Amino acid sequence: MTAPTDQDLAIIAEQLGRAPRGVLAIAYRTPDGIPAVVKTAPRLPDGTPFPTLYYLTDPRLTAEASRQESAGVMREMTERLGADPELAAAYHAAHESYLAERDEIESLGTDFTGGGMPERVKCLHVLIAHALAKGPGVNPFGDEAVALAADHGLRGTAIPADWPRYQPTGHAETGGSNE
Repeated sequence: MTAPTDQDLAIIAEQLGRAPRGVLAIAYRTPDGIPAVVKTAPRLPDGTPFPTLYYLTDPRLTAEASRQESAGVMREMTERLGADPELAAAYHAAHESYLAERDEIESLGTDFTGGGMPERVKCLHVLIAHALAKGPGVNPFGDEAVALAADHGLRGTAIPADWPRYQPTGHAETGGSNE
């Protein structure tokens, strides 16, 4: 993670169509160097609670998250969550890690993290942002959504070329390019 520069903040403002708020760091840059995930303060400058620690900004990634949501990916993930105790435990661990990291900055007095964690899959934007910020192996559903995005044409541009390939069991194998 790096401190945001004025240029980063200008790019993020263009990506969002508004001035970014509460940016603490650039949590992930795409392979082509563009800020894509910001780490945000638990409270915005005006004091409003903002539990989303990692916020997806790159339009390529936000569009892909929306495409996956529209395609029913969240529903399928939630079904698997209820059927696979090992996957549920890994997703719960991702939730706990996210909450602990946010609480280190400032506790909001809630165990809400985002993305539906840990009981369901509600927002792939949050899960993709979390996975990209932390790298593979922290958030199983974030990892899967990133892998799906990589295999949907974003590998090597918005997503690292070596991001693990999609595995519907929640386990990933080391990938490489999708060629």
